[in-house]
This record gives sequence, structure tokens and C-alpha cells, in this order.
Amino acid sequence: MNLRRRAVLGAAISVVVLAGAVPTQAQEVLNLYSSRHYQTDDALYEGFTKKTGIEINRIEGESDALIERIKSEGQNSPADVFITVDAGRIWRAEEAGLFQPVDSEMLTVAIPENLRHPDGLWFGFSTRARLIYYDKTKIQPGEIKAYEDLADPKWKGKVCIRSSSNVYNQSLLSAMIDAHGEAGAREWAQATVDNFARKPVGGDTDQIRGIGAGECEVAVANSYYFVRLTTNPEEKELVEKIGWVFPNQENRGTHVNVSGAGVLKHAPHKDAAVKFLEYLASPEAQRYFADGNNEYPVVAGVDANPALSALGEDFKVDPVNVAVYGSNQPKAQVIFDSVGWN
Repeated sequence: MNLRRRAVLGAAISVVVLAGAVPTQAQEVLNLYSSRHYQTDDALYEGFTKKTGIEINRIEGESDALIERIKSEGQNSPADVFITVDAGRIWRAEEAGLFQPVDSEMLTVAIPENLRHPDGLWFGFSTRARLIYYDKTKIQPGEIKAYEDLADPKWKGKVCIRSSSNVYNQSLLSAMIDAHGEAGAREWAQATVDNFARKPVGGDTDQIRGIGAGECEVAVANSYYFVRLTTNPEEKELVEKIGWVFPNQENRGTHVNVSGAGVLKHAPHKDAAVKFLEYLASPEAQRYFADGNNEYPVVAGVDANPALSALGEDFKVDPVNVAVYGSNQPKAQVIFDSVGWN
């Protein structure tokens, strides 16, 4: 698909439509506000248009900027669907009162209960696991098995992990609050900070590269970042040095998060919006998630792609509803601030 992009509101947001095919007033359309910045999603959206005849007008931007835009547009907002990554970001839109409930038997059956809002305000359509990585030349398999192990004094000066401003870590700590209570989560966060190899810097891939550079022996990052490295021949030396763990397999299971979407409260094309959400739960769309960005499909019967399967797909998942990652987010931020996790 040949795409044309036009920047609006500075560099934060862009508009994406079919070049030479701007929908006429008579055409059925869907206005999608998206903070997913993956070029492979173009095929995902093409598939919806091909299947339904509904054209997609896509507004892209950072999640918080899009939320503020929808709020400022109010009842006159043209937005039908908001899609983003991480339940913590979805929660921010939910807290702003931007979603309306969707009653869809197809979505209720297809999407596992722990990956959707209890009242149907939003649904998760793909997952990524937050894994622990380690230097195979210095650490033996089984030496580190759980997120709680990051707080063990034996790893003092050896842990690389992102800053507390990163929503992935906010969600992880929110899950720790659910598992251990605020006091237990604070104790874990403080001990983990005490084990930092360096001040938090960079994204998930930078934490993995920290192992390769000898800056740390243990790192935390989402699964798809490492899969990207494994499929790049230029990263062979780095990948061969690194082992990985699906944490907490002996108890509650590994922390996973979602890419999710919901129908907006003032959606002018609600029927098209619901069709779009149901399309995202179809086997066809689930394959796009799996193959395009190395994300785990959420619908039963759709397998992960070979590279992700090689990392691991038959693992125990923390069964907590991911909505908790949002509701506990304010508590998590207070804990981060109190322990000096910058």
C-alpha cells in the first residue's frame, strides 16, 4: 500500500491515509488513532479494508499526545478507535473516560478474560512477555528464575533495567504490587535499585546490549526486542552470549502485557469500530501481529511465528487481569520515587 503522511500538531502526530484514495462522503470509513509505530501494521489495516470495504484514516502519535487530543476534541472528536501498547497506557485513556463498552460475543469468546477490561471498555489483541536475560559466560541456567531474584544481593552491581518513567516497568511493578502488596513491592524495588549496574538509560534493546558490552550480567526487556536481535545476522555474537528466562514459572507465571484497543465514547462510526475490533481478533489479523512484530497471538489456535516460538511459547502466564497494571500505576510511581528508581 502506498501511504502518504502529513505531519500535524508538530512532529508528535501524523495522518496516514491511502494515497489517491481519500474516502468520499458516501464511503464507509473508520478513524483510527494509533500509537503503534510498526510499519508492518500497514498490512494489518489493509486486510481490514479488503475484508470489509471500510477505509481507514489513521492518526499516529505518542499515546499520551493522542489521549490529550481526543480529550480536547470532546464530543466533536472524529476518532472511532484508540489502539496503543501496554495496559498502563490503555488505563490512562480509560481513566480519562474516553471509551465506551462494547458488547460482542465474538470478542468475549476469543479474547482471554485476563486480557480484556471486565466491562468491555478495551481488549488486548497481542501480548509480549517481560523476560530476564543473562550473560551465559558468567551465569548458569537456573541461577535466576524470578523477578524477585533481581533483588538478591548476589546481583549487586549487575542489573540493567529501564527507568521508572517507562510504562513497561510501571506495569511490572504494578503486577508486583498485586502479588506482594505495596510494602513487599517497595522492598523489592529498593533492593533492585541497590543492584543496578548503572543508572537506567535507553530502551529495552539497550539493556540487552549492556550484557554484550560487559556493563551488566542481568537485564530485563520485552520478548520481541530480543527476537529482533535473533533474526539479525549482524547481532549473532551478541545473541550467542545471552541466555533468557521466562520468570516465575514455579509460582504465578511470567508477566505479560498487551497491545489493546477500545471504541471511543463519541465514535461517529461505532458499527465500523466494533467490526474493526472483531477483525483484530480474527485468525488473519492475529497472524499479522505474530509475523509483523513478533508478538504473541491471544486467540487460541494461532501459533507464534518461528522466531518467537524458538524463544518459547509454552510458558505459564501470570493470570492477573492486565487492567491491574493501570489501576496500580499511581501506587507504582510513588514507590519508584520513594526508592530512587529514576
